[in-house]
Amino acid sequence: MEEDLFSNLPDEILGRIVSFLPNESSLQTSLLSTRWRDLWNEALVRHGTSEDIIGVVAWFLTTFEELDPLKHPRKLQFHLSEDCVVLATVANKSKLLLDFSPWKKELEIGYELHFKLLKQSQYVTYKSFPCTFSVKTLYLKSVSCLTSGVASSIVSNLEHLENLVIIDCCGLQSLSVESKFELHKLTILDCFQLKTLHLKTPKLKSFQYRGPLPMIRPEYHFNLSDALLDFRLGPSCSGFKTKDFDATLLTIKNSEVLTLCKWTFEELIWPSTSPLSGSFKFYKLRELLWIDNYDKNDEYNMNALFSFLKLCPALEQLFVTIDPTCYYSSGRCNSCLMQESKCTELGPLKVIELMGFASQKDEISLAKCLVNLIKGNPPKIKASNGNCLDVVHFE
Repeated sequence: MEEDLFSNLPDEILGRIVSFLPNESSLQTSLLSTRWRDLWNEALVRHGTSEDIIGVVAWFLTTFEELDPLKHPRKLQFHLSEDCVVLATVANKSKLLLDFSPWKKELEIGYELHFKLLKQSQYVTYKSFPCTFSVKTLYLKSVSCLTSGVASSIVSNLEHLENLVIIDCCGLQSLSVESKFELHKLTILDCFQLKTLHLKTPKLKSFQYRGPLPMIRPEYHFNLSDALLDFRLGPSCSGFKTKDFDATLLTIKNSEVLTLCKWTFEELIWPSTSPLSGSFKFYKLRELLWIDNYDKNDEYNMNALFSFLKLCPALEQLFVTIDPTCYYSSGRCNSCLMQESKCTELGPLKVIELMGFASQKDEISLAKCLVNLIKGNPPKIKASNGNCLDVVHFE
């Protein structure tokens, strides 16, 4: 057996060798062994105070070379004390992850976040923040009351940010995002205590939200092309009225891709659209994910779904998922929805996928009703078990 000369080389030389490879090939070396993988997981360790974090992150980004990622570590561990750590990870294509989850767990004290993504001449707190690596995508994970100031300061220095992702921020009760220029995508996931969301983002094209419905206050008509409104946990507080959702409804009116819960339509959308006598339509909607809930002991009620489909004349793909834990409305408008859903002619649906149905009988019943109302050729229908339903016997 020939001697493995590479195994005897120090990490510094291995990293130098990998740096000569094309970026894609160098990434593949992480699959060779634990040692090669550790080359990519090596973290730069720094210590300091909360006032030092912005400067250290700026320096970290400045020294990172995307085309030579092993010349400088792509991970930073910033220690404020033994139990307080902030992790920063740089990825290709101008991505930065700030993870505050290793921070010492404190009581979930309620706090607010205010992000102002403006030009360098306004509100920027660290003038030498790097332009050699312009962060376009930022992931913020597990920001807490103690780290909210740090997060706000860093975000305010990222004037070229296009995509902001906020994940799992316990205690976050109020969030304000202001960006008049380049922010095109905003994602907020699993911030369960969020009560109010103020958006001043006229260039926003994609809005992804998962969690209890907060009071959303958009200041502009966004013309969103992609909207995920996963409010299956229900409203974040009592007292929501239809008018409170009207501004949000206008921002999703021209969406091409939409995720929506049944209860959101029944309680917040239908009361506003039904008086318009058919003049309100989602004319551009091509793909819909409908999140529903029903008791497996009852027959599936499709009135709300068909009433919404009536508003979507160009729909091509429909995905219906059943989540038994999903919040459901009181059903006080069910009789009106039943009347409105009748005699509905659907658009050119090409794909229907049903997920989570406990009863195949309910799936077939829904599929049959859809097929009978679709103009043109029958669509491809996929059942919850993964099999395709034969639409021939539906006719």
